[in-house]
Amino acid sequence: MTVQGPFTASGEELDGLLIALKGVESVELKLTVPDAQRRRTVAALGLDPLDAQIRQVFFFDTPDLLLNQGGLVVRARRVQRGEGDTVVKLRPVVPSELPRSVRRSPSLGVELDAMPDRFVTSASLKGKASNDDVRGTASGGPPLRKLFTKEQRGFFAEHAPEGVGLDDLAVLGPIFVLKLKSLQKELGRPLVTEMWLYPDGSRVLELSTKCRSDEAFQVAAESRAFLNGRGIEVSGDQQTKTGIALAFFSAELLGQTT
Repeated sequence: MTVQGPFTASGEELDGLLIALKGVESVELKLTVPDAQRRRTVAALGLDPLDAQIRQVFFFDTPDLLLNQGGLVVRARRVQRGEGDTVVKLRPVVPSELPRSVRRSPSLGVELDAMPDRFVTSASLKGKASNDDVRGTASGGPPLRKLFTKEQRGFFAEHAPEGVGLDDLAVLGPIFVLKLKSLQKELGRPLVTEMWLYPDGSRVLELSTKCRSDEAFQVAAESRAFLNGRGIEVSGDQQTKTGIALAFFSAELLGQTT
């Protein structure tokens, strides 16, 4: 059975969602826009692409995506007019089952990502990195482990497949992302628009907004009404930006080694 997210959850599906919300600090409501609706969506929201911030995203995994298969994501980003960052993310997780030392870390973020057709709870240990450091490491410079904090390295070692270290990982990327944050007055909260541009020319347009876990259902209802009022469908097949990126670069790497 497909488990619905806060946008469309009903009946018994709510039970699983309510349990998942326990111990979660925030909820990010996400919606990917079908190809045919992209231009109309941008116009309906009054977005100006020239206001978007450029980001360059690198993932790190084995060529056959062993980390991803185990729910582990290792990522670094370069940010235009900003500071780069790193993250080691585990999903799905049960927040109460995380070690106390991890739960107490100021670098930890526990969040529920919800799309119309599913949701997942994740735990992310975040770090800072300069744009130059991310670029240097991704280009074959300093070892990957030096890009991450001691805390992140420990979290990775705890959950990575046996025998796989950070320095064993391949670079999967980069992906170019255009990110635009806009305040939609009728919605009454910021709406984030991201366009992910893949090397093969494909694109994914995602809309998202964040809220506290105790207001997830109210914000989901308000967001659904707001989007529907602008002719933006809150349904249909949903795409995962990370999954598409990993699949593309995995195929590229495996093709080079065969």
